[in-house]
Amino acid sequence: MANHIFILATVMLLAGIFGGLVNFYLYGDKDPDSASLPRFLVVGVGASFLVPVVLDMVNSELVLESQGDPSQLLIFTGFCLVSALLSRFVIDNMSDRILNEANVRTAEAVIAVTNDDQINILSSLLAKRDGSKRAMTLVNNASYGALMRSLGVDAVVNPRAITVSRILQHIRRGRIRGPPF
Repeated sequence: MANHIFILATVMLLAGIFGGLVNFYLYGDKDPDSASLPRFLVVGVGASFLVPVVLDMVNSELVLESQGDPSQLLIFTGFCLVSALLSRFVIDNMSDRILNEANVRTAEAVIAVTNDDQINILSSLLAKRDGSKRAMTLVNNASYGALMRSLGVDAVVNPRAITVSRILQHIRRGRIRGPPF
């Protein structure tokens, strides 16, 4: 059984790496960032390692059947390859569909206010890319503020900075434009 798990893990890893490399060479010219190859590989491997989870969700016995039957292992390998190859396509289409559904192109402003700074930043950048006139984002990490303005995000809201400003306003009886740090 341990040997079979090792074989499955190896199949998933190799299929994910192969899918990530293929996606990098197909879509890499659209993402000139030097860190894009590792990103493509991680997405491919992640998609490949999700195959057993999806198969379990649909009550498939393919993982167990592949232990004694090489043809079932080949089918499992195919599922891993397909998921790794389609991972980039699914991610790209999903973000485009979400932005289209939100009607970002005609929106006056997009305001990103989730609990995750990275999601807020990415949402604002995608909205600006797709034609939104203004993008505002909630960012709890103060070090992202200057970066956001240089990337084209129109307004960055930092709750900590606002709180400090309000406290100083009451102490000094005047409007403070930013915290003293």
